[in-house]
Amino acid sequence: MARAAKKTTKTPRKAADAAPRRRGRSTRWFSRMVLRAVLVVAALVLLAVVLYRVVAPPTTYTMWSEGRRLGQPVDQIWVGVDEIAPVMLRSVVAAEDANFCTHWGFDMKAIRAAIDAGGNRGASTISQQVVKNAYLWQGRTWTRKALEAVITPAVEAIWPKRRILEVYLNIAEFDEGVFGVESAARHYFGTSAAALSATQAARLAAILPDPKDRSASNPSGFVQRRSGQIRDGAATIQRDGRAACFEDG
Repeated sequence: MARAAKKTTKTPRKAADAAPRRRGRSTRWFSRMVLRAVLVVAALVLLAVVLYRVVAPPTTYTMWSEGRRLGQPVDQIWVGVDEIAPVMLRSVVAAEDANFCTHWGFDMKAIRAAIDAGGNRGASTISQQVVKNAYLWQGRTWTRKALEAVITPAVEAIWPKRRILEVYLNIAEFDEGVFGVESAARHYFGTSAAALSATQAARLAAILPDPKDRSASNPSGFVQRRSGQIRDGAATIQRDGRAACFEDG
């Protein structure tokens, strides 16, 4: 009987010890599930980056949402980078990201300058913009910016600079419902992306930050002045070698 009484006194202690163990197992299970989910998402992102290295993005969220807003498909014609006038590539780099060939996705000098200016100027590189346009959505949410910061280095590591420009120029918005440089060249100038002149290329680059309120074919005084600066900048980066990373040959 003494032994039976002793056995009875141990039972509550075992039950009390089991509760923390169950909580520990639940915590470990939840942690494993979160880790697996993170790894799956990371693998899918990496797959998407590798895929778009060789495959033209069939559409983007921005194109889809704009088409839905307009009630009709957007105007976009994909062209290879060899079918785009080289001056167009130089113009967009001069306008948007003069240090494109020297950074790894983030232009730290531009970021520091933006901070010093109180955040009133942009510091996004072309690499960041292509990630936003190809994989994410427009807007300034912290979630989007965090995803952009994670994906941009992967794109820089896997895509050559020339491919980054090719995708960027094919999915950028140039007017309401007009996406890509080929559609933009036809829309504004009645020509092809391959036949763009230096002035035309500079005007297209000048409207990119605000394509719905600026016109390349009927430029305002600001667009004319800005396109003149871009044309000079495109010639400068060609002379000083800052276009070497994306120039063919």
